[in-house]
Amino acid sequence: MDVVRLGRGPEAPWKSMSAEELENQYSPSRWVIRLGAEEALRTYSQIGIEATRRARATGRSLLHVPYGDAKGETLDIYLPHEAPEAFPVFVFVHGGYWQCGSKDESAFMVEPLIAQGVAVVTVAYDIAPRGNLDQMVDQVTRSTAFVQKRYPSNEGIYLCGHSAGAQLAAMMLLADWTKLGVTPNLKGFFLVSGVYDLEPILYTSQNAPLHLTLEDAQRNSPQLLMALTQPADPTCHVLVIVGQHDSPEFQRQSREFYQTLCRGGWKASFEELRNVDHFEIIENLTQKDDVLTQIILKTIFREF
Repeated sequence: MDVVRLGRGPEAPWKSMSAEELENQYSPSRWVIRLGAEEALRTYSQIGIEATRRARATGRSLLHVPYGDAKGETLDIYLPHEAPEAFPVFVFVHGGYWQCGSKDESAFMVEPLIAQGVAVVTVAYDIAPRGNLDQMVDQVTRSTAFVQKRYPSNEGIYLCGHSAGAQLAAMMLLADWTKLGVTPNLKGFFLVSGVYDLEPILYTSQNAPLHLTLEDAQRNSPQLLMALTQPADPTCHVLVIVGQHDSPEFQRQSREFYQTLCRGGWKASFEELRNVDHFEIIENLTQKDDVLTQIILKTIFREF
């Protein structure tokens, strides 16, 4: 397939890549330098499963809470040990290229955050092939509204998405909340190693279970849509975060999305975290002294 001919415009760097190179750029496990690709994926899953097991065993948790009527529309809630009437809520949307991953192996950050009085919510959504991207965006929208309705006195909802989850979380910047009858108290976004322009995905093997068309990709690309949107809350802090060992395309996408946010008047920050890859950047959230853990806590408690 000639991605140069089929792509959107000559200015996009990915348009000049061969199909093989494009596949390589959008395969995060191939850029891990500490492990082999398969071992990196296996280790990531194992750390997530173990962190979730610990969180469920030791914390105050409400598991598999339905936020909608469909079977897959559930979330897990982890409350601080001594929860006051009001607390900040950190909502995590897992990655997995919209086709794998689960809330049941995504509670990496629960222990460090609840120890500081922050509730954590991990969201399930219907991954492909059962779900399509429009459905996933709708599910994350409704799950966010559900959290607001359940905890109306919250001290801020902070949305975090990793990889594909970063795209889903970023789409919440564009959400029309009026149809859901509630406006979530969104105070911050942590968009970690994300893809914000989905068009390159069309020309990789990742699209096989997704069946995205060009129109689907454009409709769900925050990079293309943010120029049409003004910040509803100019104090909402959007942090775009990428790893030093993410692929050049993932790094480019993050930088360009950050620049788009800045042009649109959003309160945005960009962080390239040293010595971490696409998976390590989230794995390390199990540690209270991790750089990203501290960025999250400082943002929530307004120390930036």
